[in-house]
Amino acid sequence: MDVLVIGAGPTGLLLAGDLAKSDVDVTVVERRDRESHLSRAFSLHARTMEQLDARGLADELLRIGTRVRSLRPLGRVDIDFSGLRTRFPFMLITPQWEVERLLVRRAEEAGVTMLRGVQATAIRQDPDGVDVDVSYPDGATATLRARYVVGADGAGSAVRRSLGMPFPGKPVVSSMMLADVLLEREPDRILNLAGNEHGFTFFAPFGDGWYRVIAWDRARRVPDDAPLTLAEVRDTTRRTIGDDLGMHDPRWLSRFHSDERQVPRYREGRVFLAGDAAHIHSPAGGMGMNTGMQDAANLGWKLAAVLQGRADDALLDSYHAERHPVGRAVVRVSHALLTAVTARTRLVRALRIVAGAVAHRLGVVEARAARGISGIGIAYRTPWGAHPLTGRRVPDLRLAGEPARLYEALRQGTFVLVGREVAAVAAPWAGRVAVASPAAGLRPTLLVRPDGYAAWAAEDPTPEEVGKALTRWLGEAPARRREPSRAMTGRRHAPARH
Repeated sequence: MDVLVIGAGPTGLLLAGDLAKSDVDVTVVERRDRESHLSRAFSLHARTMEQLDARGLADELLRIGTRVRSLRPLGRVDIDFSGLRTRFPFMLITPQWEVERLLVRRAEEAGVTMLRGVQATAIRQDPDGVDVDVSYPDGATATLRARYVVGADGAGSAVRRSLGMPFPGKPVVSSMMLADVLLEREPDRILNLAGNEHGFTFFAPFGDGWYRVIAWDRARRVPDDAPLTLAEVRDTTRRTIGDDLGMHDPRWLSRFHSDERQVPRYREGRVFLAGDAAHIHSPAGGMGMNTGMQDAANLGWKLAAVLQGRADDALLDSYHAERHPVGRAVVRVSHALLTAVTARTRLVRALRIVAGAVAHRLGVVEARAARGISGIGIAYRTPWGAHPLTGRRVPDLRLAGEPARLYEALRQGTFVLVGREVAAVAAPWAGRVAVASPAAGLRPTLLVRPDGYAAWAAEDPTPEEVGKALTRWLGEAPARRREPSRAMTGRRHAPARH
């Protein structure tokens, strides 16, 4: 096979679907034998929604999710997403299992092979590929071979451990409580990290009557596996916000702790790490699932280009170069949000409230925070002298004709060349690039990557300049696409008899 993805969470599923849509032979290994209806992640930010829009999945999630326009982590600081220039100026609250449901359907329709209940146990790589030892539920074992492997298997990643890769960082808060409950009274404000000397409480609505509650009692530190009762959650909520809102009928109660960690590199030869396998942080800001899915969107088109001979292997190094700084920033931002509500003394909390009030009056800090947390402000470094738009997120431009929007055009999974009178130049690369004309007002010609970032931009370029950019990013034209490898995956062995 071409790519073996280990882990069928949102990161692994989005990546697998992208690869299969690009005619890459991909298999997903998942240790869970069935889909889970319990998950910690519950929020989708604007940039992730744009990525899902580019895959035709956003509208279905909009119908079932709850839109929240702002986040209040500290005093009067109001991180308002409604001013973002995007089709999705909000956080969408929807449980992770709904996201996975859509991504599983997309992946399977594209031809992804799903192996559930299968555990990766060891990894070995050589210059030509990667061998992955796996075990099946019945005790049988096998060795799967792929040209590349992606570890999207979470914070306890077996892939990362097998590589011997360090995961530096530290614990930041322990014994947090999580509960999915029904409420008799709605909170005055949702997505409000309310904290005092006793701890903090946070509410998020799923939109179907259920609420996610995350609470933390400063005075009570117990192991993650210690029993948790609704009475304890209610008590902490009353002491932090003054009211337990009549919470009842919990469908899930759990404890967890939060670490801040990041691997030093996202690529090790033919093996890549993505999502929580590469970076973990506090739940403050709800950025974890989003960052992982954006990792996948960045890596998928690059793997496909290399496997199909349209790009040199060096392109794969840009995955770490672009995404590692993003992961580092997410860890720092989530840390700042968390520490804002976990300060130990009233004086520190008071000073942070004053600082928050100043930031609220200035507005600049809040706007910058909204762009950062939402992912809209993410941009990648580009070579010196490149056009200012290069490496930046391209908004959902209105196009002349059909499709009418850029993110609809990106649903083909190819690059999109947006410009006037460029169709003839791009014709030799048919199938690798879609051509679109802007509806109005756009002066530069843009070559948009499959993940929605500008690969190249120029003001009034000549046909030769456009052709040079297409060759740089799409390979020589006309170049026949090489058929994906169908390497043997290895024989399955019966369990040993003792």
